[in-house]
Amino acid sequence: MVENLAAGVQSFTSNAFLVDGDRTVLVDAGANFDAVAALRDRDADLDAVVVTHPHPDHVGNLDAVTDAFDVDVWAFDAGDGESDHELADGDTVTLGDDDYEVLHTPGHHPDHVCLYSRDAGVLFSADLVFANGSFGRTDLAGGDRATLVESIDRVADAVDDHLEVIHPGHGPSVTTDVRENLQLAARAARFG
Repeated sequence: MVENLAAGVQSFTSNAFLVDGDRTVLVDAGANFDAVAALRDRDADLDAVVVTHPHPDHVGNLDAVTDAFDVDVWAFDAGDGESDHELADGDTVTLGDDDYEVLHTPGHHPDHVCLYSRDAGVLFSADLVFANGSFGRTDLAGGDRATLVESIDRVADAVDDHLEVIHPGHGPSVTTDVRENLQLAARAARFG
């Protein structure tokens, strides 16, 4: 089961997805809302936090969550001082009851990753692509439009016809025309 703890939050935050199951994991901690209270309201027995990239809207609540639940943080660059375990491109990480492949997808940020499970049919796209073919901004430090386009193409090639849902870093999850959404984002990023 996947639940966005930041749903309905009116302050600037990323989505913060609680993936419940054998290994209960929070994908991004969000910012500017009480993530600890949201986790406690759900009686979450949190095992870990996976950070898709270290922008403040994705990690603002990280210290509070790790302090409250005494869990490790997994991220692409463990040398950033925020994480305990480094994820590498092609690694496998368990979220809930499913294994997810780590896809290094720079362009929005050099340490950006997406997480994809063929078995679950789920992609956590973070700030690579969003609903309606939108794509991550590239005007922040470390951003690069050409690299973002390559990352979107890579993800589009990696997913298969079993992809049922994209959980982005902002906005609603994509549950219909999912592959078409990826293709639209690739075109928009290329020519937008």
